[in-house]
Amino acid sequence: MKNILFLLAILATNTAFGQTIYGDQTTATGAIPASSLTAKMKGLDSLAVKVTGTVASVCQRKGCWLQVDIGEGKTMRVRFKDYAFFVPKDISGKTVVLDGHAYNSVTSVDELRHYAQDAGKSKAEIEKITEPVVDVVFEARGVIVM
Repeated sequence: MKNILFLLAILATNTAFGQTIYGDQTTATGAIPASSLTAKMKGLDSLAVKVTGTVASVCQRKGCWLQVDIGEGKTMRVRFKDYAFFVPKDISGKTVVLDGHAYNSVTSVDELRHYAQDAGKSKAEIEKITEPVVDVVFEARGVIVM
């Protein structure tokens, strides 16, 4: 009985106020808008930060990555620390708070093609990927889905 009550208490904590937390426990306190992250990253290799933004897309195989809108028609890829957790595949359009590290990264053609395949892109679209991309990537240790 104590185990059941303990489990219910954990579930209630993780879904309080219509929010669900994946990965490490975190709060939205101190989160900056995703649209301001690129400016904050100027001159830095990495930055420990909390970011809030809108989910643009999610890995449709497992929920093992997502992309957040950072403005100006761009998105930021979000991976999960140590591949320790996944997010639901149906959260596109929802607001999230990410707690972790942002860093500048070169994404290889092979990795870009893998992501395109995970996103359900056609073979023709995947084959059009021929150049690596330099962008800001986020490694989240905790994610709040609002």
